[in-house]
Amino acid sequence: MTEQDIAALLRRYKEGSLSEAEAVQAVRNVPFEDMGFAEVDHHRELRQGFPEVIYAEGKTKEQVLAILQSLAAHGEGNLMATRASQEKYEFVKAAMPAAQYDEAARIIYVERDKSIQRDADHKILILTAGTSDIPVAEEARLTAHLWGNTVETCYDCGVAGIHRLFAHLPAIQSANVIIVIAGMEGALASVVGGLTDRPVIAVPTSIGYGASFHGLAALLSMLNSCASGVSVVNIDNGFGAGVLASKINHMR
Repeated sequence: MTEQDIAALLRRYKEGSLSEAEAVQAVRNVPFEDMGFAEVDHHRELRQGFPEVIYAEGKTKEQVLAILQSLAAHGEGNLMATRASQEKYEFVKAAMPAAQYDEAARIIYVERDKSIQRDADHKILILTAGTSDIPVAEEARLTAHLWGNTVETCYDCGVAGIHRLFAHLPAIQSANVIIVIAGMEGALASVVGGLTDRPVIAVPTSIGYGASFHGLAALLSMLNSCASGVSVVNIDNGFGAGVLASKINHMR
């Protein structure tokens, strides 16, 4: 939207030919910044409550920094770059001292929204079947945290030793939303889905031997869950699970 467009919009509102609601709706989808290699959406925060998140894999360190700086200049929310390397973090850190890095989650982030009020009574619980699933779980945990949620984790409690899962029943029963992360055959999501009346978000991981097909076996198992109330995101998509859990957790 150009300056002329904005001026015309304001004139129409002042003259009464455009209502306040219509004027707000007209500017909800703009603007974005064309950086040549990226078109940065500066109104994502207005529409969704959180700034655009950068997928850093495949981008150069210079591109990641430029997008982060652009987002920082045009909004006030927390900033994230997922699937980021230590090298990219160190490059970003030199120019943005407030940037932090979670090595397990592979996320560069700037936690700057001080207005967040986390509700301890409405928490997100993250369960993993094994220790090897923790990197995906940490991506989900940090995402949900930065989106303003209280998050609890229980790791390595898969069905191969189901007594380990039952030890966490109080946490399962008190959670508002549950993220279940598992590779191999992905059975944990069905089991948890049968233990709770809360929504369960299943995340298949690429952990497993050859016939797991890099997470496809777990994905199909979760999609075929016999427990109701289980939804499934893409393989290794901890970020997507964290965002969805946050949106569900805030619908109250």
